[in-house]
Amino acid sequence: MASPETTETAIVDAVVSPGHDGQAVLVVRLRHENGVVDAVTLDAVTAEKVLEACNADSPDALRGQPWTRLLAVMDD
Repeated sequence: MASPETTETAIVDAVVSPGHDGQAVLVVRLRHENGVVDAVTLDAVTAEKVLEACNADSPDALRGQPWTRLLAVMDD
């Protein structure tokens, strides 16, 4: 897990959760350089792309990944 002292925004947690439409979503928690933690919710298609971009086989494997990998997928 990324520490609060990190100089880059990083993923600190990711969990599969039910979406409002009954479809699964991935909730990704990010810790920013100033220590603030917030969350981004990804639909299943975007979540799969993020897992692939991070070479992660599960949401747990996203921990410690830099925010830029998530951002790159979302910008596509």
